[in-house]
Amino acid sequence: MDIMHSVLASYGFNRDSYTIERFGNGLINDTCLVKKEGDRYILQRINKAVFSNPLLIAENIEKIGAYLAKINTSYFFTTPCKTLAGDSIVCVEDGYYRMFPFVSGSHTIDVVQTPQQAFEAAAQFGQFTRVLSGMDIHSINITLPAFHDLALRYNQFLEALVKGNAARIAEVAGLVQQLKEQAHIVDEYNHILHDNAFRLRVTHHDTKISNVLFDEENKGLCVIDLDTVMPGYFISDVGDMMRTYLCPVSEEEKDYSKIEIREEFYFAIVNGYKTFMETELTDTEKQYFFYAGKFMIYMQALRFITDYINNDVYYGARYPGHNLVRATNQSILLQRLLEKEPVFSAR
Repeated sequence: MDIMHSVLASYGFNRDSYTIERFGNGLINDTCLVKKEGDRYILQRINKAVFSNPLLIAENIEKIGAYLAKINTSYFFTTPCKTLAGDSIVCVEDGYYRMFPFVSGSHTIDVVQTPQQAFEAAAQFGQFTRVLSGMDIHSINITLPAFHDLALRYNQFLEALVKGNAARIAEVAGLVQQLKEQAHIVDEYNHILHDNAFRLRVTHHDTKISNVLFDEENKGLCVIDLDTVMPGYFISDVGDMMRTYLCPVSEEEKDYSKIEIREEFYFAIVNGYKTFMETELTDTEKQYFFYAGKFMIYMQALRFITDYINNDVYYGARYPGHNLVRATNQSILLQRLLEKEPVFSAR
């Protein structure tokens, strides 16, 4: 806590003038709510174990803010508070911190419960990419190299099958075979990388529902947590929404009978995203909404099983077999999605 007091002093906050409390359920960054004389702020410590150079994040946010100011758009964008020295990020002994004003009347949602919520979130992520369509894509820093590189994840999976825990490899032979049979998803990804019809854009890359601010009427206000904003393809944002919105249970669910695809949520994502991206997407890209779901679910299944085979060195495990449960969960989710292809392709 003394470190946080030191950080807040950088913003000119007197130690006796504010209170601090934990805020939200984020898994990556530590987040606190700071209350000072009727005002509220969000203070975050950036996870340096995940983001090796947080200054790249700060630079991206500043560039985006400057671009939006230049084009004089009405788009609502949350910018970080400046320290007394004029910095947007504070470096102290335990890492990097940044602070944002709390948006009055706003709230976040942890779990998607209605198609309307899915629609609103998808519209916000689509609007974010659309409003930044005029930015020089090469001016945006890559904060997590190869984050959504499916070819890399598949190669890591194959390498784990050679170098990983032999007992675990034998244990998951059936699941490994199932995932290998879906390797054509990797082939499609490699095709996308070389098809000029697919455009690199400013994309968020972490489109879970909790990264959208909603107003008091549950209408989307804006997207938040811009740490993963990088050049990318639309399949990353749409795919992550499908992976996390379509099923009523998360990747942590052990009762696989609860895994299903909610059709109305699929169309809510597509229609919400198209609200702002209809004229931005190429005709070819518009044919890849269903693929986006396959792409992201398959990649996450690969990452979980790879980590399990490698003795849980990346995600860790809260109980024995945790990553195997996650990998199996995502593999089943992929199968449930594939079963819906005739329905989704017909509309």
